[in-house]
Amino acid sequence: MTGQPITIELERESARGRYVATVAQHAEPAELTFSIASETLVIADHTGVPDSLRGTGVGHALVARLVEDARAGGFLIVPLCPFVNAQRRRHPEWADAFKA
Repeated sequence: MTGQPITIELERESARGRYVATVAQHAEPAELTFSIASETLVIADHTGVPDSLRGTGVGHALVARLVEDARAGGFLIVPLCPFVNAQRRRHPEWADAFKA
């Protein structure tokens, strides 16, 4: 973990969106991109974490935010992104937020 606060912002445009995570004193943000398939289905398609942030927990924080938003928004996640899918497998408590 970074030991520094992670700020995550949601950006949406039409049927696409992304979560952008910034960490103080790191110039490059991390991101998790998605496509909106329907009101009840979101496809997580890519997670990008710069080398300077690898191993800090920022990728996990991005997926956790997506899961939180899925639960609050009533949609399910299709984990097309390998990182999101790996996080899904590591966190069985998130099963309700993913499409089986």
